[in-house]
Amino acid sequence: MPPLAPIVLFVYNRPDHTRKTLCALANNLLAKESSLFIYADGPKENATDAVRQAIATTREVAKAEQWCKEVKIIESATNQGLAASIIAGVTATVNRFGKVIVLEDDIVTSPYFLTYMNDGLNLYENYEQVVSIHGFMYPCKEELPDYFFLRGADCWGWATWKRGWDLFNPDAQFLLDEIKQQNLQKLFNFNDSYNYTEMLQAQADGKISSWAIAWYASAFLADKYTLYPAKSFVENIGFDGSGTHCGNNDGYTTAIRQDYQKMTLTEIKDSPAGRATFARIFTGGGGGGGKKNPSPRVWVFPPTIPKKKNFFFLFLSFCPNTTPWWSFFFLRRGLLWEEKGHSAVDSAGTRLNNTKKHH
Repeated sequence: MPPLAPIVLFVYNRPDHTRKTLCALANNLLAKESSLFIYADGPKENATDAVRQAIATTREVAKAEQWCKEVKIIESATNQGLAASIIAGVTATVNRFGKVIVLEDDIVTSPYFLTYMNDGLNLYENYEQVVSIHGFMYPCKEELPDYFFLRGADCWGWATWKRGWDLFNPDAQFLLDEIKQQNLQKLFNFNDSYNYTEMLQAQADGKISSWAIAWYASAFLADKYTLYPAKSFVENIGFDGSGTHCGNNDGYTTAIRQDYQKMTLTEIKDSPAGRATFARIFTGGGGGGGKKNPSPRVWVFPPTIPKKKNFFFLFLSFCPNTTPWWSFFFLRRGLLWEEKGHSAVDSAGTRLNNTKKHH
């Protein structure tokens, strides 16, 4: 049997979320046979005493138990930021071990998460078209295959090989130019259900800082595919207002999978049913789990918001009950505005100007 993939977990200043994530990970069937590397980011120069204490408490949680067979904690003395931390940590791990499973401090996993990830990594290791394995799936009403592929890559509880991560290109302008040159905008934007090209342009212009949009675009341009489960193996618990890159919204509440259907080889091609489901959700179709009408936060306009988006944000601000799933998919795939500091960030490490609190 091939060796199990090492796990990397990125934490910062949320001890309660970190504890829940680690407890769930420790309950995985393969935890006692796995190696865990915890990257603990450090404080910014102007960090308050409260933030510094939260960072210290988070590190105490990480050291509290033997969560896996082997646990190594890499503590940063200064703040690297989420994007830089993930890029450095994933790169170091795949260069050493050839593969990696990636988690953040608010990703609670199913007991079968590690089983699913390692089975996927082993099954598709020699299939160059497969770039990664993904653990999260939106709550949805459709009957989807147990496992299916979509072109590109994703960022909530995922795994890849060195050959996959080697494709990562942080040059957003290059990626955007290639997408336009090949006339792939509509496909890249999930049939124009969400404007990923605009997000990539913002990254190229230096308005945001996101590793995830570049990861998605890199894999997409290389015509590589990511495996998704029909039912989610993870839940993001960060939508409670505690985090920098997630707001106060429980629209992502989804039942974590408590069983495991052994995977067999699936045809490596873009799933029409999977793509249609994503597009429906992105355009406000909603899902089948969680609250039916999760209320968004009160949105504010920082000076960096493009004027053409003002009506959209006003609509969210004053009509929350009529646009619940707009806020849902926008939180996951778009830009999220924090109440404090009137700053803008997204769930994958993106932030705009004037961010007072960020990882």
